[in-house]
Amino acid sequence: MSGILSDLDMGEPQRRRPEWPKQQATKGLVVRHRTTGYVGKIRRFTPTWVVLLDQDGREQTLRVERGAFSVGGKPVTLVAPPREVNETSTITASGSIALPKEPARVARASRILVEGLHDAELVEKVWGDDLRIEGVVVEPLHGADDLSAVVRGFSPKPGRRLGVLLDHLVDHSKESRIAASIDHPDVLITGHPYVDVWQAVRPRVLGIERWPEIPKGQDWKTGICRSFNFHGEPGALWKKILAQVTDYKDLEPGLVGAVEQLIDFVTEPARV
Repeated sequence: MSGILSDLDMGEPQRRRPEWPKQQATKGLVVRHRTTGYVGKIRRFTPTWVVLLDQDGREQTLRVERGAFSVGGKPVTLVAPPREVNETSTITASGSIALPKEPARVARASRILVEGLHDAELVEKVWGDDLRIEGVVVEPLHGADDLSAVVRGFSPKPGRRLGVLLDHLVDHSKESRIAASIDHPDVLITGHPYVDVWQAVRPRVLGIERWPEIPKGQDWKTGICRSFNFHGEPGALWKKILAQVTDYKDLEPGLVGAVEQLIDFVTEPARV
């Protein structure tokens, strides 16, 4: 046998996928992303994303995959470090340890803005406990068209950062053009690729295989209501959808990573 298959022994069993040792993703551990070569200290870790801080103080959010990182030159799979959980500890919807004796912090000057009320309600349900401890307020923009004016009015500066979460932040979208028009060191714009934040809820949570496709030119939420044979207002259907969300595992990684990145950005201590 010749060609690209010539080195294969067809009588041998198929090779197993390579296994890499597990490495606890402890805060401050220096790791290297094997694909991009990016090196940094672990600042925040979730089951799907890790935030690294490089020597220049820049952050990078990278997907957690098997063997995707190396420590000391050796490939590893990053895993969550064991939590110091006792019998009375509870876990928040975002996956962090709840602090029942910790009062809510006085609101920071920094803020997180989301496009609409439904975005704010979803962020509150999953990350609300964490945001209260951190003193971060989430406010709806009610649309991103006037984002530049909102940013100017907010007057961001060190210690007064602004994080913005946009829907449908993909190449050539209106939202991508809006994001590209804003360049400020104390403003971070992230987003998810979904047409509406409803789509960030995993279909299995709703008992469906996939979200229905709505033709262009048709109001998306109205089309979803029609596809679900729901005859009430879209807001009423959203309440039913939101009620099915328990924690971050019910959401698509694209939204989870974007929100985690914003929380890290607005809570980072101001440099002096």
